[in-house]
Amino acid sequence: MKPVISSKPISTPHQTRWCLVVLFAIAMAWVEAAVVLYLRTLTNRIEPYQPNPLPEFEALDLPEMVREAATLIMLSTVGWLAGRRLRTRAAYAAVAFGIWDIFYYVFLRMLTGWPHSLRDWDILFLLPLPWWGPVLAPVCIAILMIFWGTLVIHSHSERTEPPRCQSWRIIATGSTGIAVALYVFMADAIRVASQGKEALRAMLPSSFNWPLFGFALLLMAVPVIDLVRQTIRSRRVGPLVADLTT
Repeated sequence: MKPVISSKPISTPHQTRWCLVVLFAIAMAWVEAAVVLYLRTLTNRIEPYQPNPLPEFEALDLPEMVREAATLIMLSTVGWLAGRRLRTRAAYAAVAFGIWDIFYYVFLRMLTGWPHSLRDWDILFLLPLPWWGPVLAPVCIAILMIFWGTLVIHSHSERTEPPRCQSWRIIATGSTGIAVALYVFMADAIRVASQGKEALRAMLPSSFNWPLFGFALLLMAVPVIDLVRQTIRSRRVGPLVADLTT
């Protein structure tokens, strides 16, 4: 008699998937920190905030920008593989991104001694224009991403009734916050972009718009706050519904 092989996929508890995604993100953060160590040693820019922060190396420009795009694809892919629905896939990707971003700075500090503090300026990204900001700014966003992603993953676990999808107003508010934060990071680059590539390479921001970034962070926190409210409400209503149906 032939053994019966189930066609159903093996179910992995959400805690295990979360831990595996976190492990992947930490390992990827080490790889990222090591690559940045090589590049900044080659260009003598361990500390990015110094004159001529992006010296011209034609052979490295395209590979570096493609590498950054590939990083986003990898983080999105691990989220897609870990989740089962669109929302949980986005949640796992958010957790992966947040963990990767934080541990990237942890490992860079271990390897190079930089950043000296969360106030140090960094070139955060190069696409579509250079992003500049103190290390604290992306770390704050990363914490929000981890918190939101973990809440969504937990709410879709087998033991918890998933909350309703967030309204378009909540999503629009969070998206607006993301757009404003991106503007803050690229504001100086946008200002000098018309002067050409050399101006972008030589640009050093003199101040960070913390009030506007704080406003953006508040907008991005709205979906997290709404999800916390839904989770608390579902825990209160759940036992009551169970009692009424028994």
